[in-house]
Amino acid sequence: MYNYKKIILIFLIFSFPNFSIAFINKKIYFEKFSLNKYEITIQEFKTYAKEKNIVTEAEKTGGGYEWGAGWEKRKNWNYLTPYGKKLNSLLEPAVHISRFEADNYCKHVGGRLPTFQEWSFAAYTQYFDSDEFEKGKTYKYPSGDEAKSMNSQGLLDYNKHVDVTTLPSGINGLIAMGGNVWEWIDDQREKKSLTAGASWWYGGSKTSKSGVQYKPSDFYAIYVGFRCAFDRN
Repeated sequence: MYNYKKIILIFLIFSFPNFSIAFINKKIYFEKFSLNKYEITIQEFKTYAKEKNIVTEAEKTGGGYEWGAGWEKRKNWNYLTPYGKKLNSLLEPAVHISRFEADNYCKHVGGRLPTFQEWSFAAYTQYFDSDEFEKGKTYKYPSGDEAKSMNSQGLLDYNKHVDVTTLPSGINGLIAMGGNVWEWIDDQREKKSLTAGASWWYGGSKTSKSGVQYKPSDFYAIYVGFRCAFDRN
C-alpha cells in the first residue's frame, strides 16, 4: 500500500523549492527553567529581524569573521548568508550574532540567555528517564561518557555547521549541545561573555564542561550561535 502523504510531501519539496515543513523549536523543561531543544535557527532569527526591523552588526559592517591568519573579516558573511553565499537550509543555526544580539532575541521571545549553571546541567546531567542515559548521572560530554555522534572534527566531520534537525540528540533529548556552533551563555567577565559546547572546528574533547571559552561580548563569527532559556513560573 502506498504512503500517499509521503508521496505528496516529496512532490511538494521537488516541485516548490521554497516549500518547507513548519519548524518548532520546542522547549525542554527542567525543574526551574526550560531550554530550546535546538540552537536558534536562521529561520527564527530572520522572522524576528523582519518583525523588529533588526539589522545585525555583521550586516552593517559588511560581514562576519572567520579564523584564518588570525580573525579575518569575510565579505557578506552574516546570519542570512553565513558563508557569503546561498543557504543550504534555513534551519542552520543563526551565527554572526553577538552576545547582545542573541540576548535581545531571547528577550523578544520571552526568554533570556541561559546561565552556565543551567546550560551545563542540561548538557551533562540526565534529568529524565531514558533508555540511553542513566537518570541523575552527570556525564563528561553532551553525548555521554564518550565524545561521539556530534558535529565535531573526527566525529561526524561535516567540517561546517549544519541544519540542526539533521543532528542526533544527546543528553536530555537536546540537539547539538556539543559541536555544530559555540553557544552564548549569560555569564560575563568584564567585556567578555562565556561560550560553551564548542563548534564544528574543534574535536569532541572540547565539548566537555572544561572546554568553555570567554569571547568579547560584541564579537560575531561563523562559529558562534545560541539558544534561549525560559523561567518556569
